[in-house]
Amino acid sequence: MSNPVLTDMAWSSSGAPDLAAAYEHCRRIHAAHGRTYYLATRMLPRDRRPDVWALYAFARVADELVDAAPSPDPAALLGWRDQAMAALRSDSRPVPAGQPVLAATWHTMRALGIDPDLMQEFLDAMVMDLTITRYATWEDLRGYMRGSAAVIGELMAPLLGAKGPEAMSCAAALGEAFQLTNFIRDIGEDHARGRVYLPQADLARFGVSEALLAGAVRSGQPPAQVRSLVAFEVRRAIDLYAVAKPGLTMVDPRSRPCLEMAFTLYRRILHRVIANDFNVFERRLVVPPWQLLATTGHVSARTVRARVTGVINVHQGFGSSHRSTPTRHS
Repeated sequence: MSNPVLTDMAWSSSGAPDLAAAYEHCRRIHAAHGRTYYLATRMLPRDRRPDVWALYAFARVADELVDAAPSPDPAALLGWRDQAMAALRSDSRPVPAGQPVLAATWHTMRALGIDPDLMQEFLDAMVMDLTITRYATWEDLRGYMRGSAAVIGELMAPLLGAKGPEAMSCAAALGEAFQLTNFIRDIGEDHARGRVYLPQADLARFGVSEALLAGAVRSGQPPAQVRSLVAFEVRRAIDLYAVAKPGLTMVDPRSRPCLEMAFTLYRRILHRVIANDFNVFERRLVVPPWQLLATTGHVSARTVRARVTGVINVHQGFGSSHRSTPTRHS
């Protein structure tokens, strides 16, 4: 069966994709593959959502090239990386018929003043996944996470209205917190792909051999050593959320509800891990529907208040658009 993300990229149009249609294409990718994150972005002002869709779709295409196939094709990822970076560094918006994601991403980057080097760092990290399956130390893993996670936080920061070194540092920490949460929850899925993202030094610290970890994945019942390892990584992730938390107040007030929702929902995955006695192997741990609904309702109310405040500020002469030229359909 063909991959829906990569198959959907193949447009049959003979001309440049319409920009609005390119963003809609990205929205569909985001809605299908990043449901919790997509739900959070519904809290954003309408004019900012397409930028998130574009950045998510760009990241997703690269991720699919690494993970979707039983045997990833290095040439495909390397070729797409080089093609993508040439397009994103170009002075002209991409026009090839098969590149709606790149067309939307190029436009978002120009509108927000995003440095293409951040995209280069991200794609280089994806390339690492083709050859590196283990990381010796936490410092080594953070080197990988710089491109695969911290950069994503920095890409999102200007979209949310955050500026300055302190805000960038918080954004990078939040990107790492989200990714480490995924690493903890997805130990079994990653192991099936031949990868162990938890540092080898941590495994050794808690007496977890590769065989012991593999047994936990197979049985769904981890021994005490594995549970202790997972608990250690959960504490590390919680510390990253604490570092990132001050950044929640550094964004545009209209964007704050969205960021707080993503922060809350992702951190609650860790709460689920704790409540399940650090067993992430017997089933995929997700935030239960009632918590999703409760959080959505709470944040929706805050969003309405933030938007009313924004309208009042605009009428008082204090509001400003987050983007200058080009406009959405330029």
